[in-house]
Amino acid sequence: MLTKHNPMLAIGITVMLTAGCHTQPPPRPPAARAAIQDNGIQGTVVGDERTSLEAAADNAGNATTTSGTPAPRIALAPNAPDSYVVKRGDTLWGIAKTFLRDPWYWPEIWQVNPQVQNPHLIYPGDILHLVYVEGQPRLVLERGNAVHVGPTIRSEPREAAIRTIPFQTVAAFMSKPSVLSSDQIKDAGYLLASRDDHEAIGEGMTIYVRKLSDASVGTRYSIVHVGDVLRDPDDNAVLGYNGIYTGSGRITRGGDPTTLIMTDSARESETGDKVIPSNVDVALDFLPSPPRNDTTGRIIAVTDGVTTIGQYQVVAINRGARDGLVPGNVMAVFHSGPLVPDQEKKGFINGSNTFFSEKVRLPDERSGTFMVFKTFDRLSYGLIMEATDIIQVMDRVGNP
Repeated sequence: MLTKHNPMLAIGITVMLTAGCHTQPPPRPPAARAAIQDNGIQGTVVGDERTSLEAAADNAGNATTTSGTPAPRIALAPNAPDSYVVKRGDTLWGIAKTFLRDPWYWPEIWQVNPQVQNPHLIYPGDILHLVYVEGQPRLVLERGNAVHVGPTIRSEPREAAIRTIPFQTVAAFMSKPSVLSSDQIKDAGYLLASRDDHEAIGEGMTIYVRKLSDASVGTRYSIVHVGDVLRDPDDNAVLGYNGIYTGSGRITRGGDPTTLIMTDSARESETGDKVIPSNVDVALDFLPSPPRNDTTGRIIAVTDGVTTIGQYQVVAINRGARDGLVPGNVMAVFHSGPLVPDQEKKGFINGSNTFFSEKVRLPDERSGTFMVFKTFDRLSYGLIMEATDIIQVMDRVGNP
């Protein structure tokens, strides 16, 4: 059973590692050693060209078993490297998966370095070293630009830091809302009419919108059609509405009504469609962690109108902040077991008829991993990080 932990507490541990407190790691297969500048520590640097996810996949396929050493409490990934050079295109999830069997345990092995400003941020070129303290694995950070004795100021902008999950995927989703809350619908601007009264509104057309009188010229908005209601399968409460992205536009003139020009069209927009800001209002510098509470829920919606959900697709679940969920929480996805007939008695009509047979529900089977990146009171958005089997709407999510 996995232990629960507080990631913020784990992050706050500021352990100064010295050569005297390192214990020896388990034996590793012979490999080329790369000299580095951190107190003479050496490590096997993984993949000069591979990203963290590519390295994790390759290492999993080349797993070896080490005998004669006690297993650490935190299970390492097969062939976890001694060190890893951070690359552009990496995500924190991918890096964690390179070192750990269960990536959400990252905060438990991450050692904050008080000599480095913003020690939680990782940049391309940084080197992560796997060391052992009292027999337990720890990761320490060596900045890639230089070695300094005192506190340092990182020259790279914060935006260059490695994100926990793929930024482009989340940005595309947040700029094209697929789930709308009742408050969003009530407060949003709406499409009043089009120039020349076109019935079919598309790219390049001028439209007029109300309830945006305070918006600035040049601001971009998404046009979203309000679709079916989304209800909590547990108590039938309304959690939101399907938002169908129809296009986007840019403000060319303020006032009431506000004037926009359509810059993109995915389908025909209609009068009454909602006008939602096209901004990414979500922080992506959180760390992976299990939920604080034992939480179970259901996938209630998926973007793009697909029925089978795959890796890096955004889904909504019927659990949120009031259930203790926060960005970074990792949950397992379980596909519901089917009902099958118990054919012990072979039915009453003939040997192959199962109509009257008892129906037995098979156990749910794990089919993937889900990470929360934005929460509301009773609803959360998240990303499918891994899909090992079919994932569908109404599949169960729970603690990993």
